Amino acid sequence: MRARRVTLSTAAAVLLSLAAVGVARADETPALTTPGAPAVVSNEPHRLVLSWTPATWRDPAVQDPITYDVVSPVGTNVYRGLGASDTPGVALTGLGPGTTYRIAVQAYGTTGYSDHSPVTTVRTAYGRAKVDYLNLDWSPTDNQAQFVLQVTNTGTAPLDLTTVRVRYHVRLEDGSTSLVAECDWAALGCGTIRRTLQFFPVPAPPPGPTPGPTPTVHPIPGTPVPGWLELTFTTGVLAPGATSGPIQLRLHRTNWAAIDERDDPSWRAATGAWTGNDHVTLDVDGTREYGDPWS
Repeated sequence: MRARRVTLSTAAAVLLSLAAVGVARADETPALTTPGAPAVVSNEPHRLVLSWTPATWRDPAVQDPITYDVVSPVGTNVYRGLGASDTPGVALTGLGPGTTYRIAVQAYGTTGYSDHSPVTTVRTAYGRAKVDYLNLDWSPTDNQAQFVLQVTNTGTAPLDLTTVRVRYHVRLEDGSTSLVAECDWAALGCGTIRRTLQFFPVPAPPPGPTPGPTPTVHPIPGTPVPGWLELTFTTGVLAPGATSGPIQLRLHRTNWAAIDERDDPSWRAATGAWTGNDHVTLDVDGTREYGDPWS
């Protein structure tokens, strides 16, 4: 994201007064016109081509080159970069197939920038498989998560399930990774489905030269720990259009303490119906074929 800049004449101005800081006003006119909303030129698995009406310099005397950032809004004034281009078009190859993205464009040059374009919502073309989801737990803050996943072959060739990896992405709030993954029932048989939990705690800081008066607790209580439940398969082949059948899963802590699912990237509120969940990811032979937890 190219935010409006704050310019200081010297670093010492920070110490003099906040009034001495020249802050760009929220209502100032950007140096570049706003580019048009991105339009889909072609949409294929692993390749999305977009184009848009170009931005121009408001001052005709300025003819600096213009670069475009292609971004996805993920929060208030927070953007995830998807790509960049020196022309009013781009081919994005790092997106998850079968996944819905909100995409905007911002232009900038050496002497200024534009506002973000209007947002275009697009679902990328399906790859070789997708994941459907049914949330069985109507209380997302009780002591277990209960949901059902189902893999569907969306390709044109048989899908060997031993090459498939499904990840349900979670985030634990208290720094504890004491989670257990259960398979309650599966059409394929729970014995054919491996369940692996993996977490990525924030690394501990290096020890200080001397102990402090209060022992350091790491991770700091309340620090979220991201991770995932990974499913892999020991057998099975799906014909085109066929499904794995339901895989009913349950997550709980070893001491059955409460968990809060609402900040889990793959969680969706219970509706009583199956739905596609593109925040669950699926890879085939190590290549992403469905989903993006941060889309």
